[in-house]
Amino acid sequence: MTSIKSFFAKIFAAQVTKKINTWASDPIATQQKVFEQLVRTAKHTTFGKDHNFSALKNHDDFVKNVPVRDYEKLKHYVDQVVAGAPDILWPGKPLYFAKTSGTTSGAKYIPITAPSIKAQVEASRNAVLMYINETGNSDFVDGKWIFLQGSPVLDEKNGIKLGRLSGISAHYVPSYLLKNRMPSWDTNCIEDWETKVDAIVEETLEENMTAIAGIPSWVQMYFEKLVEKKQEKVGSIFKNFNLFIFGGVNFEPYRSKFENLIGREVDSVELYPASEGFFAFQDRQNQKGLLLQLDSGIFYEFIEADHFFEEAPKRITLKDVQLGVNYVIIISTNAGLWAYNIGDTVQFTSLSPYRIIVSGRIKHFISAFGEHVIAKEVDQALTTAVKTSNARVTEYTVAPQITPVDGLPYHEWFIEFEKEPEDLDVFIQTIDSALQEQNAYYKDLITGKVLQQLHIKKVKKGGFKSYMKAIGKLGGQNKIPRLSNDRKIAESLLNADLIN
Repeated sequence: MTSIKSFFAKIFAAQVTKKINTWASDPIATQQKVFEQLVRTAKHTTFGKDHNFSALKNHDDFVKNVPVRDYEKLKHYVDQVVAGAPDILWPGKPLYFAKTSGTTSGAKYIPITAPSIKAQVEASRNAVLMYINETGNSDFVDGKWIFLQGSPVLDEKNGIKLGRLSGISAHYVPSYLLKNRMPSWDTNCIEDWETKVDAIVEETLEENMTAIAGIPSWVQMYFEKLVEKKQEKVGSIFKNFNLFIFGGVNFEPYRSKFENLIGREVDSVELYPASEGFFAFQDRQNQKGLLLQLDSGIFYEFIEADHFFEEAPKRITLKDVQLGVNYVIIISTNAGLWAYNIGDTVQFTSLSPYRIIVSGRIKHFISAFGEHVIAKEVDQALTTAVKTSNARVTEYTVAPQITPVDGLPYHEWFIEFEKEPEDLDVFIQTIDSALQEQNAYYKDLITGKVLQQLHIKKVKKGGFKSYMKAIGKLGGQNKIPRLSNDRKIAESLLNADLIN
């Protein structure tokens, strides 16, 4: 029997889907409207004055006046905002700072404004509503949900609250979901990740969990502790669990591991959120790619990744993108980020509507020999090997081995197996062949005897968790980089005796 909440969820889902389809069917005009509104709103800010916003007429003017920046290059403006000055990047002051760990500048403070947090919350809600509208499955709204996230306890800097994005988002759970939401506030406030997961297991073990959300590595730890505690599959512990919501990494290489932990298949919805904005979500169960959010106060530009490090790479808008090309995604937002490089690369899987996949990070690649292997390629190669074997993978990373003791250089894969393949040599060959099929440069280096076939180092069970804990990055929004063009992570794993 359908509950009242489930019934109204379907009606609301139909209304929201209709609204989304309206802007998705007129994408170029939608983005132009966003562009004009952003520039108009910010023209009297310090940044707007410095970059001649009052005279900007079109995208060409914008390109001439506003260079592409990353955080370090925008830091001069952000520091003024952090110091409490108003009207710097966006009118007034931000509501929050999403605090993330930076590379060269220490902690990064990403501004979040009232309109940007509203867009974040609506996008995550809309992803679930479009799933309901497509599948007709709304029963899960009556059960308990869990959002595995950072602590909602926020600090304050010059009158502006700051914390991790997931902790900030915890303050915006819709009122109609508050009774469904797990874990409790006190448990959610636990800072130590392992202690927190243990507490979540105790709180949820006897509950009717129907939807579970989080970065896959976090959820995996939660599932493993549940299975260890009850000696049952997650799908047996939570008989009505039927929706997994995730983001942050490509899920495919881990799907078999999750299906083994759950014991059955469940539907999933993929999201693409970041501290800088909510960019896309999976709008169809049977379509590859995530629907690009075009009506959420974010204006997108794209630069071909192969040309990104040139002197003046061409910046294009949505109307000029092509399928399958690796682009660096550049954003301008209603939080005051302008022509901002978030560091991600994407590829379009559909142009009607515009759908993308995250292909990697512009700084995370291997090109020690000119091969320029990206995250999407290693993810796909590993997925192929997992599907054609009985292996299950917990975590992995790849690094170049430039100076081996014997033989030619090679790519070295560090893989933590939950279940090892029966024939490791066949597994290696499958990955290598799949990588060669995707990347012609890599294939040329293999066939030209510049590189030898990849090697695999088997990481001890719990090895990656130990590594992340050792560097103070267990939990939070932290993820193992899939690829490094150096051996920093590789040597850390080796030196810490985390290899079998």
